[in-house]
Amino acid sequence: MLKRNWFISLLAVAGVWSIGEVSPVMGQALLPYTLNLDAAQLEQDGLNLAQDAAQLVRFGQFELAFPRAKLATQLAPDAYETWFILGSLHVQREEVDEGIAVLEKAYSLAPSEPGISFSLGSAYFQKGKYENAIAQLETGLALKPDSPEALFDLGNSYLVLRRFPDSVSAYQQALEVESEFWPAINNIGLVKYEQGDIDGAIAEWETAVEIDKEAAEPLLATAVALYKSGREQQGLNMGKSALQIDNRYGDIDFLAENLWGDNLLRDTQAFLAIPQIQSYLLSQENAEPKP
Repeated sequence: MLKRNWFISLLAVAGVWSIGEVSPVMGQALLPYTLNLDAAQLEQDGLNLAQDAAQLVRFGQFELAFPRAKLATQLAPDAYETWFILGSLHVQREEVDEGIAVLEKAYSLAPSEPGISFSLGSAYFQKGKYENAIAQLETGLALKPDSPEALFDLGNSYLVLRRFPDSVSAYQQALEVESEFWPAINNIGLVKYEQGDIDGAIAEWETAVEIDKEAAEPLLATAVALYKSGREQQGLNMGKSALQIDNRYGDIDFLAENLWGDNLLRDTQAFLAIPQIQSYLLSQENAEPKP
């Protein structure tokens, strides 16, 4: 599973300000009309706009938040919050290069703010710069070691580099902070499967499903592992259940994006080619409402 934590970091920065009644300046994203705006007033207006953008982020209004955040950096260029929000929104818009550049600016203004490092780490991961991601995530974790999302992102970075012991260690630390953070349990299962420990992987995935019975990923992974280990009918039934929850997991490319390793991808490809599964996927596609 790949769970990007830019969104969590963005919500975190939204909490930088106390959320109260929205002033006319914030609500309308307009500057007050005056002929004598001094630097302090301009900076305050920028922070107001940034707060407005943060509130919009809380409600998922990213496109409305973006122009406010951009203007906020012009009005308050020395406030890290404005660059933090703008950079995170760039990443959300899949403008990752721009996001990294802006987040680096935020980092230069507030190197002791862990959320910036976490967002940078996530952005570097998306660019495939895994060593950079690890460096930034570890910098943030040195300041805030109890972030399960950042620890999870760190584990994912190690996983892609096949540094399995480091990956499992990061996932386990995430679970020490939040014991039911099932994506970390799921990914420990991914590691175990790549190491040939199929029974160990099944145990991890079954634990993840116990926590979230609607989690399609560990359910399908368990199905593949059961089928591979000879429990074919159980695997087929479980696989159909997983694909009914989320048929995106019937796409090998989607699984690869979610960090499934070579061994599991190979076995899953064989599993998805089974006539019963192919027939089920086709029935699911035909049952989907047409636009």
